[in-house]
Amino acid sequence: MKNLFRTLDDKSLDDKIKDSIKLLNNFNDIVVEVGFSGGKDSEVILELCKMARLNYRAMYKNTTIDPPGTIAHCLSKGVEIIKPKMTMFQIIEKKGFPTRRARFCCEILKEYKILDTIVLGIRRSESIARRKRYKEPIICRNYKSKKNHVTQILPILNWTDENVEDFIKIRNIKCHKLYYNENGDFNVSKRLGCLGCPLKADKGLQDFLENPKFLKLWIRAGEKYWSSRSENSNLKRKFNNIYEVFVHNIFFNSYQDFINSRDGMFENIDYKLFIENFFKIKL
Repeated sequence: MKNLFRTLDDKSLDDKIKDSIKLLNNFNDIVVEVGFSGGKDSEVILELCKMARLNYRAMYKNTTIDPPGTIAHCLSKGVEIIKPKMTMFQIIEKKGFPTRRARFCCEILKEYKILDTIVLGIRRSESIARRKRYKEPIICRNYKSKKNHVTQILPILNWTDENVEDFIKIRNIKCHKLYYNENGDFNVSKRLGCLGCPLKADKGLQDFLENPKFLKLWIRAGEKYWSSRSENSNLKRKFNNIYEVFVHNIFFNSYQDFINSRDGMFENIDYKLFIENFFKIKL
């Protein structure tokens, strides 16, 4: 399999489609899981699996915080909805707010085994980190232990945004409504991710601005987490309340930057009031 893919851009889309189907055909004798998130890359791998005539089960692992309309879109594609053991808000109540360094939500809501083999829409062109991490189109992934491993198939690993956009147009695939501009044109640069995800460029700020009810639920869950912490906990030694934690996570790049602001020119700021005024909500 090492020579099945070369670089990102030295093959035509037709050749990449043939390579992807050839890769998938190695698994015609088993039932594979198609990891369907509702996003554009999920649409591509689902269509490729159909073209390869794979015996598959397309599954959407419900994160409970995906954009509105995601479940309905998945159902329209015949995708199974997998109910999580915990909602995102229950996770926050237990573990606190997720951050770029603490992505426990992904592990609980997305990264668990269902079938032994899964097809995923991971692409190296999406980020430098993915380009460094993913070298081959077939990898073995362990979930917590070596005994609980999954074979991951990555048929569009070396596809570009242009490849994805052209394939969607050629195959006449109807994507999630959020991928379309007001004039109805498909926008491949848009990404479908969890609301409030700390990995987004703005760390979820725009999601909170556009979804005030969601923000209130997020804060409410955080308040319950705060109440459950010991007064001697590291969290309460560093912050005075959960509102400080939220502001630190969203608006600052480091704890020291936050401290300089809190204990400097903005000393004694009411962070609950700041959140209410900035997001125009009442907590």
